[in-house]
Amino acid sequence: MVESEAQGRLPGIAPVSVVDIGSNSIRLVIYEGMNRTPAILFNEKVMCGLGKGLARTGRMDEASVARALAALHRFRALSHQARASTVYALATAAAREAENGPDFIHRAEMILERKIRVLTGEEEAHFSALGVVSGFHDPRGVVGDLGGGSLELVDIAGDRIGRGVTLPLGGIRLSETSGGSAAQARLVARRHLHRADVLRAGSGHPFYAVGGTWRALAKLHMEMRGYPLHMLQGYEIDYAEAMEFLTDVVTAKDTKDSAYSAISKVRRNLLPFGAVAMQEVIALMKPSRIFFSAQGVREGYLYSLLPEREKGRDPLLAAAGELAILRARSPEHARETAAWTGRMMPCFGIEESEEEARYRQAACLLADISWRAHPDYRGLQALNIIAHGTFTGISHPGRAYIALANYYRFEGLNDDGETGALAGVATPRLRALAKLLGGLLRIAYLFSASMPGVVPKLAFRPSAEPDIDLELTVPSEFSELAGERLNGRLQQLAKLTGKKLAFRFL
Repeated sequence: MVESEAQGRLPGIAPVSVVDIGSNSIRLVIYEGMNRTPAILFNEKVMCGLGKGLARTGRMDEASVARALAALHRFRALSHQARASTVYALATAAAREAENGPDFIHRAEMILERKIRVLTGEEEAHFSALGVVSGFHDPRGVVGDLGGGSLELVDIAGDRIGRGVTLPLGGIRLSETSGGSAAQARLVARRHLHRADVLRAGSGHPFYAVGGTWRALAKLHMEMRGYPLHMLQGYEIDYAEAMEFLTDVVTAKDTKDSAYSAISKVRRNLLPFGAVAMQEVIALMKPSRIFFSAQGVREGYLYSLLPEREKGRDPLLAAAGELAILRARSPEHARETAAWTGRMMPCFGIEESEEEARYRQAACLLADISWRAHPDYRGLQALNIIAHGTFTGISHPGRAYIALANYYRFEGLNDDGETGALAGVATPRLRALAKLLGGLLRIAYLFSASMPGVVPKLAFRPSAEPDIDLELTVPSEFSELAGERLNGRLQQLAKLTGKKLAFRFL
């Protein structure tokens, strides 16, 4: 078989597939390979509803089983077509609880030609938590994963995972055990949640929401508020706003709102029950914020298989570094600017937090990924790639900062119609830092012609001249790189910072 000559994928890794057999849907995700931030090559979901009727009959619905088995035939073929080196298969609540679960698993294993790991409730909670670890920087709080058949809760502190609890409060099950009544569903949820001590212990910390129905709630919230970033990973809502929003979903206050059309009909029917479950969970916990995670059991399982050194990498910086390798003219130059801007920030009175430093480094690593675009659109392309990329380990304000810094790096230090909505996502401080970083990058890239070896030798230093605040010192070996356009960019930075700047050749 002739392989593609494409260079747009990372070398040295082979695709892997994960088949996730859940109570509501089964999904195939084919990842680029086993690394810290695996990119998705292919993703397909079939809403089989294996958990439908399970609470009443104790069995998986035969029509749902037939549909699932048919999908697995396709998933096996797709994995082969994508050249997946390994296929991992996981099953959750419906398969482990149903009377006909063992027979279904046997038939599914015959189709996939490999063993399926049927997760216990505790294992499901553990891998969900690892999914959050893989997608957030130093997460601390409680993870909740709402599936079709069960709700898993587990506390998390960095990479330390507590012992999880599993409750029969999945969206499908809650809908059926309550007879389709949201009020009855609330009573059912309260009856089971009273023993979830992990929630009380997590009071005041973030709650990390995992699972398709809860992600659908986040998507609905985004649509209703006209939020400009449709990225579920890292989306956050404060406690009071979440409680009010969830009440509106449960009472069907705004079901005629066009925002509901963004949610699939299958998910739409479960929204009130997902809302009840979340509302009861956070009412008991009283978290500081609710964060939504696009990563769950699948990503957590793959993360668990990584070497310890790979697990310890920062997910944002790992992904940004890989994109620099795939798209930048010189990844080495990108790394040089990341280090250089860190040294230059204090010259302008900036003391970065750990989070701000991470975002600045990522922005530098991504600063040249749009160079192949037409010069008039490089800034806009960088803005769009970063704002809408599948980065993890980053907040939405941080994502806006990185995207804006790279827009300013190409388009200048003034805001325009392209930055308005995104600038509203960033905090005032991050907007100011984005312009400062953009100004520094404008100088660094013009001075170095986007190639390594020059930027580390430049430095802003206090000037002895009475009418100059800072001098950008340049070794004499690079004096011929100076010019009118470069001085213009230095003066743009001077105007932005309110400091008098000049070049000084050593």
